Amino acid sequence: MFNLTKSQEAFAEAKGLMPGGVNSPVRSYQGMGYPPPFIDHAKGSKIYDIDGNEYIDYVGSWGPMVVGHAHPKVVAALHEAIERGTSYGAPTLVESALAKKVMEIYPSVDMIRMVNSGTEATMSALRVARGYTGREKIVKFIGCYHGHSDGLLVQAGSGAATFGTPSSPGVTRGTTKDTITVAYNDIEAITKVMQEQGKDIAAIIVEPVAGNMGLVLPRQGYLHALRELTQKTGTVLIFDEVMCGFRASLGGAQAAYGIKPDMTCFGKIIGGGLPVAAYGGKREIMEKVSPSGPVYQAGTLSGNPLAMTAGLVTLELITQRPSDDEPDYSRKLTLKTKKLLLGLEEQAKIAGVKIQAHQAGSMFGIFFNASDVYDYETSAASDQEAFRIYFRSMLEQGIYFGPSQFETSFMSGAHTDEDIEKTIEASKKAFAAVAAYQKNK
Repeated sequence: MFNLTKSQEAFAEAKGLMPGGVNSPVRSYQGMGYPPPFIDHAKGSKIYDIDGNEYIDYVGSWGPMVVGHAHPKVVAALHEAIERGTSYGAPTLVESALAKKVMEIYPSVDMIRMVNSGTEATMSALRVARGYTGREKIVKFIGCYHGHSDGLLVQAGSGAATFGTPSSPGVTRGTTKDTITVAYNDIEAITKVMQEQGKDIAAIIVEPVAGNMGLVLPRQGYLHALRELTQKTGTVLIFDEVMCGFRASLGGAQAAYGIKPDMTCFGKIIGGGLPVAAYGGKREIMEKVSPSGPVYQAGTLSGNPLAMTAGLVTLELITQRPSDDEPDYSRKLTLKTKKLLLGLEEQAKIAGVKIQAHQAGSMFGIFFNASDVYDYETSAASDQEAFRIYFRSMLEQGIYFGPSQFETSFMSGAHTDEDIEKTIEASKKAFAAVAAYQKNK
């Protein structure tokens, strides 16, 4: 019998210790009608809460757990690394090994700098782009979330969208005056901005596959248009692949769509579940970073040996190919994800519920919307109450999704056909509940 009694008690205590009882806003389950399950442990495709509930996990720590939780090879490598010390604040060979592995997968990256969070990566990349171009203005797209640095917390997505605060108190007008916001997927709008102000714009930063307003895919030709516009104006094109890196394809969205950005931001998978992110790109741009150049950026725990180890082993696992006859790791995940989405679409259709199902490699999401979803406005127009009903039903049946329609879900190599079938089966009840609500509203 599903219950969250212990989690409720733990959450009540946590709310006196941390703002909202959590260390990242969307974890609070605000508006879901349940306290957040407090997780005790995880293994493979499953997570387990302190109440003894087992869940098939499609959150995967918000994306990093591409090989599943507590993969034995990652765990073994971490055990070995921790015996040598947890942090040195000095160069290590494993930093270079991870850097080379990333560059092998992403040919657009000539040099890379390791940091500790996606926020740090995007903030630093923009500073470097400004230092490189000598310009101050940047462009971001409405609904794309690039972390919580002041200059980027403008019309953001993900947790900011969930909480209805596309900009935040505490962010000054002066900080955001050089941030231009444009609708995602609107070629005409960004073309107009670049024609009028392109020579003053240091960088365009974009989630090439948007994952923070739900999973929203770039329209045909959109990313190519961004590449052409930035090349004409000498503007740095930054792909924020913190989420879609190694997921939209092994080589991320830039490989999937055939675009070579000037800079790329990484996170999540690059750390294998530990706090790691990075930014990298063309050599002439990255050589502006201190100590090679004048653009300052530093971090006590950047390149931490444990984090580098987890990231390196994870990337080695997803780039291994047992034989030429078998599909690679990313292809296998894509096929698993497609199987799940087709099953969900079928059950929604049987229940008479209109959904939009989106996929980019091993990323996926659904919108309770009869119409196409292609930007923040159309995402926000989706039926949020229908999602809440669906989410609660799936959670009660042991299926763990993010508690917001603005979040993206993730497949891992640990998910089995049985997991997928169980998820599809659970969706029957969930979609039936949505259908009943929509009929009576």
